[in-house]
Amino acid sequence: MAIVAQSPIGIFDSGIGGLTVAKEVKKMLPNEQIVYFGDTAHLPYGDKSTAAIQAYSVKIADALLKENCKMILIACNSASAAAFDLVKAYVASKALVVNVIDPVVQFLGKNHKDENVGLIGTKQTVSSGVYLQKVNSLGKGIKIKSLATPLLAPMIEEGFHLQNISKDIIASYLNRSELKGIQTLVLGCTHYPLIKHQIIEFYNGKVQIIDASETVAKSVENLLRKNKLLAEQNSGQKDKFLVSDYTVSFEETTKLFFGKQIKLQKFPLWE
Repeated sequence: MAIVAQSPIGIFDSGIGGLTVAKEVKKMLPNEQIVYFGDTAHLPYGDKSTAAIQAYSVKIADALLKENCKMILIACNSASAAAFDLVKAYVASKALVVNVIDPVVQFLGKNHKDENVGLIGTKQTVSSGVYLQKVNSLGKGIKIKSLATPLLAPMIEEGFHLQNISKDIIASYLNRSELKGIQTLVLGCTHYPLIKHQIIEFYNGKVQIIDASETVAKSVENLLRKNKLLAEQNSGQKDKFLVSDYTVSFEETTKLFFGKQIKLQKFPLWE
């Protein structure tokens, strides 16, 4: 089936984190219909093997192709690091494919030359070295200081980011020696904007925080415009939210993000 401008944008993540990107895409491109896939049966991706993440990602890409999506946005840093090239090859000419890492790297290259830049993310994202490799290839004198923060995504998924315990966990990570002397901090997981205010509070405005959501949404707009695939008018089709396993926290968070009750559709990946 040919890609057409009125087709939806497919967005996926292991859970609720990608909603931070989906919300920004919807805000920037209100005419676009979104089909969101939360792989809640397998979250978090950050502690999974590369092979497992690749298998999940291809299955989800296939599901989004069946929804006739014109673009697949991998709204997960772990999946972007592990499976972007594979998904792009699998999808081939059927849809555009975007990840959440490249737009941030390009933003750093333009705006943070010769800086010490901190990066927090899952074990998968940090151990892949993908940010380090891509930033170094820019030749802009940017020094990346990375720290895996594996407790943060599960904490957010379980709703503990709304409680005082999260401040202690966040402070424990940000006080680590790996992040000493940074001028900028990249939130290298799409869950982390949900604790952005606590991170800003910790640094007391002395470190610039880069939330990828807006940068990625702008990249989505630019790529759709370049390929003449921007929806010129609202199709009237409702946004769709698919999950591989129903969770109360996901439903509550979608409502929080989009300001209305969202109907979740269960889509078991392996049946």
